[in-house]
Amino acid sequence: MLRGLATVSFFADDMAAAKVWYTELLGIEPYYAVPEVGDPAYLEFRFGDFQCELGLIDARYSPHGLSEKPSGAVIFWHVDDLEGTVERLLSLGATLHDPITNRGTDTGFRTASVVDPFGNILGVMNNPHYLEILESLKP
Repeated sequence: MLRGLATVSFFADDMAAAKVWYTELLGIEPYYAVPEVGDPAYLEFRFGDFQCELGLIDARYSPHGLSEKPSGAVIFWHVDDLEGTVERLLSLGATLHDPITNRGTDTGFRTASVVDPFGNILGVMNNPHYLEILESLKP
């Protein structure tokens, strides 16, 4: 039934600022924008080992409206350097939502999350399972 992560969508009330922030964070420009010219209503980035998609949507189109509190599901992205990633996110203006936390005893699973400047929760983690799957795909 569920085959894998396709696109994660975040909402932003300032699309120009969101484009700048995520371009800086990811180190790439969005590959897709609607409309292509003028103020975008939707931007999309593809990145990472499997070219995962992160879509930024103008908050005007949010089906549930924006709240002053962080909201939505927490999607965790595997990172190799959890401490360094959290530090970089905070240096870009994110705020700490959940500090680095070991999940289980000696499992290698560690998570943290921040709130981006647009109110979205961004999760990052060390995920040994992700690395096992990635290694299994090598010829």
